[in-house]
Parts: sequence; structure tokens; C-alpha cells
Amino acid sequence: MSAAPIWLLPLIWKQFLELKDAEDPLPSFPDLEQRLQPVLPCRSLKESIEVYKNHCKMANEFNQVKHEIATLEDRKRELMAELLEDEKTSMEFARLEEEYRILTEENQNLITVHSQRAQQLETLRVISQKRQGSS
Repeated sequence: MSAAPIWLLPLIWKQFLELKDAEDPLPSFPDLEQRLQPVLPCRSLKESIEVYKNHCKMANEFNQVKHEIATLEDRKRELMAELLEDEKTSMEFARLEEEYRILTEENQNLITVHSQRAQQLETLRVISQKRQGSS
């Protein structure tokens, strides 16, 4: 058996690496449905190995996307809870504003009535003093 020409070495090395990759322990995708699991390649066919590698790559990407979706759904739930809390706070704030407006109006009415009564009392004192002074 003669040595391969030097220009073939990169190609041979590439083929060796591809076969080595194909002989590595098979990746596992426990979260993936059985029907979506990568099918073992026919190791003698380069195309089969490439399809298998692409399938594994897509399975990894699928798992990443599923994880990202779960993370985003968790964040969505957190934001929805915050929004609900903010809406409750906003409603409470509106209720307190209305209560403050009503109490301020009532206070102003009471101040007015107090002032009127104080003025009436002063008028009655003056009248009472005039009667006592004229008697």
C-alpha cells in the first residue's frame, strides 16, 4: 500500500474526522418526541452522516428554542402579575383620589358653615348686648 499524495491529505483528514464524529457517542435528546428523534446514520454514506448531523443540530436548536419559549412564558407570567398588581394599585389610587376630593369638599362646606355660625353667634352677642344695654 503506497502513501497518498500530499494534496489528498486534507481530504483524507476531513473524511477521517467525519467518520470519527460519526463514531462518537450518539447525542441524546430526551425532551424530543420519539418521532422527532434523529435516526442513526448509515455510516458508510457521507450524505447519511450529514443528514444525521443536521438533524442533531436542528434538535439542539429546537431544545434551545423550547427553553427560550419556557423562559419567555415565565417572564410573561411575571409581567402579567405585575400588571395586575399595578392595575389594582391604580384603582386604589383612583379610589383614594375620589375619597380625598369628597372629604376636601366636605371640609370646605364645614368651614363655610362654621364661619356662618360664628358670624351668627357674633350677631346674636351684639343684639344681646344692645338689649342688656337698653334695658
